[in-house]
Amino acid sequence: MIASYWKCLEKEVLGKTTATRKASRMAGTVNWGTSTLIGVFAGMLYGGSKEAASSVSKDAEVMLKLGSTPDKREQYRLMRDAMEKRFIRVTRGSIVGGVRLGMFTAAFYGLQNLLAERRGVHDVFNVAGAGSATAAIFGLIMPGSLRWRARNVLLGSVLGAAVCFPLGWAHLKLVEKANQESLAAYSKLNKGEEVKSGVGGAIERLEGNLSR
Repeated sequence: MIASYWKCLEKEVLGKTTATRKASRMAGTVNWGTSTLIGVFAGMLYGGSKEAASSVSKDAEVMLKLGSTPDKREQYRLMRDAMEKRFIRVTRGSIVGGVRLGMFTAAFYGLQNLLAERRGVHDVFNVAGAGSATAAIFGLIMPGSLRWRARNVLLGSVLGAAVCFPLGWAHLKLVEKANQESLAAYSKLNKGEEVKSGVGGAIERLEGNLSR
């Protein structure tokens, strides 16, 4: 009996904690883990498709070699080497693309959520600041001389803010509109339930009067 009571109490506490965490998330903020995972898969798809498209010219060279080679064993060896090299290129491109875009997405949304938590509000300035800082960081870690990296940092910070400001504004407007529509639908649902409960109460009172 006591064990079941403690289990019920634990479920209630966990439910309240989960609800509090969901409520504490600001409107417009994005889940960091989900966005990073989507960025990784998108980068893998882009990198793999890019390498597969670039290997068409190399496949044409292999076909020319096959046409000039009468030996069947040599043709088989060339085909096998070409398929292995193509697989390695596509795999390497997928991995590199996933890591790059995943790191960019993780840094961008991590900084965005950090700014929203520190400032206590999520607005377009958080999106622009996160985009500017992320572009500046990636411009700094790019290979090249110190002067080249400083140029990339300045250019990346400006371009990041310029691109992310309108995108963040549009995103927040869409989120605001979606929240307003959901609140309107919820209020209509509550009104319908109140009307239904009022009619049900009137019917119950009428049945009680008739039974007397």
